[in-house]
Amino acid sequence: MFETEKSTASAWFRDLRDQIVAAFEGLEDSHAEGPFSEMAPGRFEVTETTRQSDDGSDAGGGLMSVMRGGRVFEKVGVNISTVYGTLGERAQAAMAARKGIPGMADDPRFWASGISLVAHMQNPHVPAVHMNTRMFWTPHAWWFGGGSDLNPCIEYAEDTAHFHATQRAHLDPHGSEHYPRLKAWADEYFYIPHRKRARGVGGIFMDDLCTGDWQADFALTQDIGRAFLPAYLSLVERRRVQPFDEAEKEAQLVHRGLYAEYNLVYDRGTKFGLETGHDANAVLMSLPPLAKWI
Repeated sequence: MFETEKSTASAWFRDLRDQIVAAFEGLEDSHAEGPFSEMAPGRFEVTETTRQSDDGSDAGGGLMSVMRGGRVFEKVGVNISTVYGTLGERAQAAMAARKGIPGMADDPRFWASGISLVAHMQNPHVPAVHMNTRMFWTPHAWWFGGGSDLNPCIEYAEDTAHFHATQRAHLDPHGSEHYPRLKAWADEYFYIPHRKRARGVGGIFMDDLCTGDWQADFALTQDIGRAFLPAYLSLVERRRVQPFDEAEKEAQLVHRGLYAEYNLVYDRGTKFGLETGHDANAVLMSLPPLAKWI
């Protein structure tokens, strides 16, 4: 049961990954003026990742695609994975508490597939960004999650407005209630309690989506993914040519410190990936190449 749905979702996450990788390499090729344009265009290095169960058997894997030191991207990762097996006791307890799923102790099998993206940029005027979409299945339930959020160290109101408007345009066909609900969810989720501030200017976020209509929930998840490139590419094209000074680069590095704190302390995906034994380098690819704390 659900084998067709699983393979459909996994294949779509792979297709979205291919579109984004091609678009990002296209940005590298087209950056012909402005800071860093004299450098060689960056290219993704692609590595297969694997996950092993506790008994050493195959438990899935994926592709880790990372570009470092490009003209536009200082570091960007676009990862996909499809993993399966049984949840360990800690992961079972966390999942049961969060979702109230009965029977996890008796049948802790799971399957999960998704795409995860984080981009840290060369030019501090270009905002960092995060996006992911995923599907999770157990014998007791299935659900979708994901979203994207913008993380500028130097905020431009028009960039923030464009990012949010594009997401709303993709969500509204599924119902006008979705965008305000997912925006509020992102504002709550991407908040750093110990700093008493958001990590960026928000976006959309959802988790635990299971209305009982798999096709409708998958369609909404797809449009969260489809919104990403039109929401983000024009911002990169607009800001990558701007000159910057030392103080602005310093502001970028300090802001990256906030991003690292959030991902290591609060991010559910980081915790789940490490607890279920996925490749640690793939799980932690979201961390910036350089950051500062003051």
